[in-house]
Amino acid sequence: MKVSDAVDQRSSIRSFLNTPVSNDLMAKLLSKASRAASGGNLQPWKIFVINNSTMKDFLLFQEKWDKPEEPAYEIYPQKLKEPYRTSRYELGEQMYELLGISREDKDGRIAQVMKNFKFFGAPCAFFCFVDRQMGPPQWSDLGMFLQTFMLLAKEFGLDTCAQEAWSIKHDSVSKFVKADPEDILFCGMCVGYKDHNDPINSLKSERRPLDDWAKFL
Repeated sequence: MKVSDAVDQRSSIRSFLNTPVSNDLMAKLLSKASRAASGGNLQPWKIFVINNSTMKDFLLFQEKWDKPEEPAYEIYPQKLKEPYRTSRYELGEQMYELLGISREDKDGRIAQVMKNFKFFGAPCAFFCFVDRQMGPPQWSDLGMFLQTFMLLAKEFGLDTCAQEAWSIKHDSVSKFVKADPEDILFCGMCVGYKDHNDPINSLKSERRPLDDWAKFL
């Protein structure tokens, strides 16, 4: 597969089949993804894979967890300005329209959001942590590592969904994976095979025109 094809075909999948993903394949993809650019070669990512029986154990653990949790960080700025606010709003409206969930159906919208915490039915996932000592440059390295993984996954016929939503479950996830107290949960990542019959997987987010954000000097 050409890199350009993988970039074009990758999208955030929100409904997966229960077809298993082997740990051997996950190990191969993660190892290849570690070739992503990393300032000073720090390779700041710390990855915890949950798969097979550990996925079942984790989901059961989450159901029983009843302690309040502090988000690891703010996913979006509190006062998101334009054009970013509109981009986020339009994506949400597009998704709910595909699902037939009206703006007035608050319960339906909440139920859809909560599917994040079931990994949208994916049989395999991983969590990406980073040491609290690290700053924005190293957090950007996480993004390059994750994007590299997602493109490699497309080459091997897999689909993914990066989930910053898991940052609000920092305490429980850290407890389950036995993360170092100095580590911050950045995101989760669903890994599996998408359900082509679910309309939500036809969602293709729009991108703003090049002229809006790039200048050739």
